[in-house]
Amino acid sequence: MRLTDFLRTAVLLTAASATSLAVVAVFGASAEDNTLLLYVAVGWWALAGVAGFVIGFRPEPSRGIGRMLAAARATHALPELEPGRVVVTRLWPVAAFTLVCGLFAFFLPQVPAIGCGYALVVALAWRRQEGAVTAIEDRDGARFYVERGSPFGPTTLVRTPGLRKVEAPVEVARRAAAPAQPGAASRERLRRASSSGHGRVLATCSGSSHARRAVATP
Repeated sequence: MRLTDFLRTAVLLTAASATSLAVVAVFGASAEDNTLLLYVAVGWWALAGVAGFVIGFRPEPSRGIGRMLAAARATHALPELEPGRVVVTRLWPVAAFTLVCGLFAFFLPQVPAIGCGYALVVALAWRRQEGAVTAIEDRDGARFYVERGSPFGPTTLVRTPGLRKVEAPVEVARRAAAPAQPGAASRERLRRASSSGHGRVLATCSGSSHARRAVATP
């Protein structure tokens, strides 16, 4: 499974876990008529959202992903693609975390409320990791894949050759990105018209001079 697809799936599943825990926490607090818990939970979720947004604002990969990229095993053969098995063997802790926290919803709703905040932090902190890995792949001309491995072992990667992205020169890109100045086309048309009129005047004067010389010649 491509590492970029794995990271996208991890973010979506973690966000789904946070949503599910928030729903069960609200239902559990409503069943107990615990308004204070609802207020505290909403404040905790807002704080967790801000923390996750700040942590995930950086465009470079995290230290953990950076170590995995550096330790990736290089090979020229495309590994066997098993996205379903990779998701199950690598992301089962997300499902287990959601299930365990959700079991406390109706007799201890504080647990899913707290778990929702942590899941929210992880989802927002990982939201830009896919783009960071894509940038590294385009720069180095490589593709990274996640190996299935053991469900309880560390995540390992495989590196295969890929296509390198060639960037346009800085000046060309700057000119292409620069907005067109207002009136530039009109000034260009006036310049061309004046140049053309000047040429016609010179041609007419030259013709008149030749005609006068022809008449004056005996």
